[in-house]
Amino acid sequence: MLVNMGGTNRDSSAISINADIDSLTAPPTPVIKAPCEITAGRNVQPFTRTAFVITSVDGSPEGSTLHYEQSFALKSTSGFAGGLCMTSDLRTFQKCAKKSRLQEVNLDNDASFTSWWKIVHFDPQERLEYEGQPVPANVKVVIVHCKTNQALAVLDSHIIWTRYGNEYEVTAHTFLDSHKAEQNNNHWIVCTSDPAGVLLQANAGI
Repeated sequence: MLVNMGGTNRDSSAISINADIDSLTAPPTPVIKAPCEITAGRNVQPFTRTAFVITSVDGSPEGSTLHYEQSFALKSTSGFAGGLCMTSDLRTFQKCAKKSRLQEVNLDNDASFTSWWKIVHFDPQERLEYEGQPVPANVKVVIVHCKTNQALAVLDSHIIWTRYGNEYEVTAHTFLDSHKAEQNNNHWIVCTSDPAGVLLQANAGI
């Protein structure tokens, strides 16, 4: 799971699939249709809505360790969740987040450069030192969209109503403080399916 630990006016939350369950592919194997919205839900327990898979985009073999600044894709799980890629692109008048009008993030079939992300150290002053080093699981990081260089963010002030309750809007937007460091809207913990896991791996569940 991708978990944000919250802020002054925001609870902890996890990136969650916000599917329109009235619009699925036909039985006998209904699957979520793309594009599909994502939100940040307050339920931070692992289940289909919150489970994603780190996927290689640079030819790295399955099971190889993910490194800081290395490009990867995040996919929903196969089956009902459709194996869709978390995707973003430059904001336009026609394509932007519903509430904030910032850069939209959703799930889609597109496996192109718009679905590439990278992890950087949460402290800008230490990024050069950590570049190319293995990314540990369960530590605070910043997740950056490769094409637009905007950081994955959860918003305090923009609430989306879902079948699961009120959840936070998710965008790709870098929120900087006075020291040019990302604010807690951009801080994420990548929680792996293996509680004992130390390093993030390509083609591994999170």
